[in-house]
Amino acid sequence: MQRLCHGDHGPAVAEVRSTLSSLGFLHNGMSTAPRDAVNGSQWVAPDAVFDHHLDSAVRAFQQQRGLLVDGVVGAATYRGLKEASYRLGARTLIYQLSAPLYGDDVATLQNRLQDLGFYSARADGHFGPKTHEGLSSFQREIGIASDGICGPQTLRSLELLGTRVTGGSPHAITEEESVRRSGPQLSGKRIVIDPDLGGEATGAVLQTPNGPITEAEILWDLASRLEGRMAATGMETFLSRPHNANPSVTSRAEISNTFDADLMISLRCASSASPHANGVASFHFGNSHGATSRIGQVLSSFIQREIVARAPLQDCRTHGRSWDLLRLTNMPTVQVDIGYLTNESDVNVLVNPRNRDIIAEAILIAVKRLYLLGQDDQPTGTFTFAELLAEELAKSDPA
Repeated sequence: MQRLCHGDHGPAVAEVRSTLSSLGFLHNGMSTAPRDAVNGSQWVAPDAVFDHHLDSAVRAFQQQRGLLVDGVVGAATYRGLKEASYRLGARTLIYQLSAPLYGDDVATLQNRLQDLGFYSARADGHFGPKTHEGLSSFQREIGIASDGICGPQTLRSLELLGTRVTGGSPHAITEEESVRRSGPQLSGKRIVIDPDLGGEATGAVLQTPNGPITEAEILWDLASRLEGRMAATGMETFLSRPHNANPSVTSRAEISNTFDADLMISLRCASSASPHANGVASFHFGNSHGATSRIGQVLSSFIQREIVARAPLQDCRTHGRSWDLLRLTNMPTVQVDIGYLTNESDVNVLVNPRNRDIIAEAILIAVKRLYLLGQDDQPTGTFTFAELLAEELAKSDPA
């Protein structure tokens, strides 16, 4: 779809205004609008204008949904608006590979099944195989056809039953227990490394004393340095793409899910219209339904702290987001935006190979801190790769 922003007008803007109004995000500038006599909703002129009230509402919606807050209705925000407009019971929910279902109605169903003890994955609003399995198990339990289809009969049964599960998120408990059981050693851990871009998608071209370097080359080089360090500790590493290809986000997630990995670390560079925007930020899955990848949250915090302690990059903190890469991957996933290529200071950091070494080491140390679970840990920024490697080798060969 076309991107909509402040100053635009037309039917597409009217649709956005109507959706945000129905979701409770748009009040200013709409209070005098007439209401539909049938359903009481506010009437929106077909040639509506994208004014400052709508801009503020779009930004508030983006913030609440874990989207990029820029006031622009692009593909991700428009999809978010569509998903938010679905309410449980408004449509039949079913698992289908050809046209997967996404929406707040799916998230509500997942939460209901989770409360009843039939679903332990994230409430991510995606009707996938785990949702189908949980729904089918629920249907079998109450004695109705276990077809995995959420229709009127299943909805009535869900309404009649109360909560069974208490004491925290089953998904968070499962993630934390998986990390605890795997032990502190890095050897044998399976990690997916996801460098952005690839193939003909080279991204920005930066000038250095040694000649030009592309954004894709920076990210691939960083991924290679991280992969080499991880392999040296005995970890199994997988790249989400070959050097000469740029798969879609959905494809990257699907490919990564086939590896049955413990973690995924995605590497990105940021950009901004303002040359003053700078720094590193880390992201984990978290949405407006209260679903969060607890291990992703912890790991992103460790990565953020280690990089900021070691590299001359501004701390832009960690954030929960509902981006497709974060919610479609089965394993805890962290996206690290390692700096702004629109900022001179960040560029000077990233084009220096020594700094890419430092960032790779920081990420590896952060992964180690995750598995240490706070035991025998060292202060942020002090644990070196040489010390980690010596410790790993000593514990793997106690003789």
